[in-house]
Amino acid sequence: MSSLMEMPQVVECSIEGCGYNHDHGCHAGAVTIAGHTGDAECATFIPLGTKGGLEKVLAHVGACQRTECVHNASLECSAPSIRVGAGGSGEATADCLTFTPR
Repeated sequence: MSSLMEMPQVVECSIEGCGYNHDHGCHAGAVTIAGHTGDAECATFIPLGTKGGLEKVLAHVGACQRTECVHNASLECSAPSIRVGAGGSGEATADCLTFTPR
């Protein structure tokens, strides 16, 4: 990948408690997917009532640290797009719901 537009877009985020979420759209410039084995959490998640981010931009996946995901190629996401939603702890965490173990 060579540009932001080629990175997978975050097409949905259902975590209302994130400061970057506006009407189910992520307005961070880019997100990082991190976590531990078997978990693919959105490391960009910030639990604030204050809304921020870039008004006219929807997030793309900037980096993926989940090497065991089938969509991970050289720490970049190769999925066409991703969805972010509640993790194992509900609204307290945000996970990449597109994560698929190899």
